[in-house]
Amino acid sequence: MTVEIIFEIVLLGIALSMDAFAVSVTDGLTYTDIDKKKIFFIAFVFGFMQALMPLIGFWLVEVVSIIVGESGGANAGKIMADVVSWVAFALLLLIGLKMLIEGIKEIKKSPEDKEAKKFSVKEVLYFGFATAIDALGTGVALHSGLSTTITIWIHVSIIMVITFSISLIGLFLGKQIVKLLKGKFEITAIIGGIILIILAVWIILSHYLGI
Repeated sequence: MTVEIIFEIVLLGIALSMDAFAVSVTDGLTYTDIDKKKIFFIAFVFGFMQALMPLIGFWLVEVVSIIVGESGGANAGKIMADVVSWVAFALLLLIGLKMLIEGIKEIKKSPEDKEAKKFSVKEVLYFGFATAIDALGTGVALHSGLSTTITIWIHVSIIMVITFSISLIGLFLGKQIVKLLKGKFEITAIIGGIILIILAVWIILSHYLGI
């Protein structure tokens, strides 16, 4: 594997990790009880999911190609890429709207009635899936571009490390923003919701416009 190919994989990993970075900032903003252990757990989940989805996409196309031929695998891959983009859009839009509405409601409450958002393993797994599912399309693209199946493991390993690292940066950045806002978690919920809504729209635009 040449230096140029490794550089390309690193750039791909950075591009794929941007979704996870945005949600990591959101988690750092909205979870009021996260410590270093929880931060590393969130980053690991995002990294693992971001590596798992391209792998699944790659092997799905591989199986379909074996069963119905290369052309059938390519067609199935295109359909799958469209579907997962809309699924990711729907998941992030729904939770973004929910977070935005909850933040607005919290502003209207009296200080003693306000409730801080707590860390949730279930929600972290949900976020990890939502931010990574569109990477199934990357696995489809890699299937047609890689000469051997061994290289896919190198790709996903690098993607996982990069996403893990960038997610850590996002989480710590989110926590620093909270300090600037002096613990006004209702404001952080609104900011987090807006970030997720923008991310949902970005996924669709990037898929169809190639940006």
